[in-house]
Amino acid sequence: MAETNNRNQGKRKPKENNLLSDIGKVQPQARELEEAILGALMLEKDAYSLVSDILKPDSFYDTIHQIIYRAIVDLAVRQAPIDILTVVEQLKKDGELESVGGPVYIAQLTEKVASAAHIEFHARIIAQKYLARELISFSSLITNKAFDETSDVDDLMQEAESKLFEISQGNVKKDVTQINPVIKEALDLLQIAANRPEGLSGLQTGFTPLDKITSGWQNSDLVIIAARPAMGKTAFVLSMAKNMAVSYGYPVALFSLEMSNIQLVNRLIVNTCEIPGEKIKSGQLLPYEWEQLDFKIKELYDAPLYIDDTPSLSVFELRTKARRLVREHGVKMIIIDYLQLMNASGMNYGSREQEVSMISRSLKGLAKELNIPIIALSQLNRGVEGRSGPEGKRPQLSDLRESGAIEQDADMVCFIHRPEYYKILEDDKGNSLIGLAEIIIAKHRNGATGDVWLRFKSEFARFQNVDDDYNFGAGQNFTSKINTDPPASGQGFQPMQGTGNDFVPF
Repeated sequence: MAETNNRNQGKRKPKENNLLSDIGKVQPQARELEEAILGALMLEKDAYSLVSDILKPDSFYDTIHQIIYRAIVDLAVRQAPIDILTVVEQLKKDGELESVGGPVYIAQLTEKVASAAHIEFHARIIAQKYLARELISFSSLITNKAFDETSDVDDLMQEAESKLFEISQGNVKKDVTQINPVIKEALDLLQIAANRPEGLSGLQTGFTPLDKITSGWQNSDLVIIAARPAMGKTAFVLSMAKNMAVSYGYPVALFSLEMSNIQLVNRLIVNTCEIPGEKIKSGQLLPYEWEQLDFKIKELYDAPLYIDDTPSLSVFELRTKARRLVREHGVKMIIIDYLQLMNASGMNYGSREQEVSMISRSLKGLAKELNIPIIALSQLNRGVEGRSGPEGKRPQLSDLRESGAIEQDADMVCFIHRPEYYKILEDDKGNSLIGLAEIIIAKHRNGATGDVWLRFKSEFARFQNVDDDYNFGAGQNFTSKINTDPPASGQGFQPMQGTGNDFVPF
């Protein structure tokens, strides 16, 4: 028995040593390299330009080195020479000279390096060490909060994602690109556009006059589509998403913060099958309408449309889900309905305007990162309602709600204006405006602005080209078993399933 106990004790002992070893680990650092970098900065006049976008004062582990580097940054900002004498003078002016060891320590730093030949390589090592320390600090904080039973897990996950995003954004740098490969890419895109019958370089929307002005939605663009309530913002993007997914086969993702996935799919059914929405809700369809439904709904099956109806979606959740959608489903465009319902949880803001500004900047950054267009719907303020006359009811850029940053960050801003809503039934030439919607392109960073007209069929929640007009009637013949035989698995009209926490593909 004693022998067994001895063996067990011998097995447990290394585990205790490992635990002590984990507790006693020293944070990642490289003091010698820090000294070499500071010394090189004071020896070579152009050395700072090599490390300025890699290092910041907090990148240094030693507090003394942080103070010295901050003094060097202050000199560089003023375009003053950087050497032993100027750094000593700057530290003296800051009242920090004695705290860093006086002129003697500054002079010793220059003795530890022969040249600045490898300063950029050394700086990247220091930056990596700093990033490792940040991740250690972050993980320790989250671990402690996770053990705290009073912490809300959902809030903790938001905080963790927010902090991790903040760390990654602060440390990821994109290298400068020489122009030749960019020219080649531009010419390749030009050739692709030239080979298309429509001459478009971006994604077709199915709205011909809009595509002519925009050349299709362009990769990396943030497009804001704004309107007052009841103008048909959701109907517009649903009509567009259906055109793009069904007619052109583009995978499209729709994040709806306002409506559930069932509500969205019902509106798509109304849009596609041309059956009034109240009948879809009540299920009181006439025989020919059941046949019409069975015939037209086939367009939606297997369409590359992905819906997420998570309420109060944060920009950090969106980033995570969008990356997965692009990676796993090859999504070519993302639609957000609508921007003001998003949040930037995990960070503190002085006002809602600052939070919306953060959201719009993040959406633009995400569009660039994923290299796809992002379409975000936005509300307008009540300024439109207060203006008189036909022209006064047309939206303006100043009507964008809650933040001027939306206008600044967007590559394109489009307004939806339906004169009929304001009882304006004719234009100044006497032409009827009933059933028409004006799409006003008020800002276009890379092209022309202008207005295009589309037809809006309110009973079917659908936008379409003015010349496109097709209707189903009771006199048409369809073959349908929807009222006689139950649909087989995976066929026919079936209720959509979803919890609201993930994407629901058609």
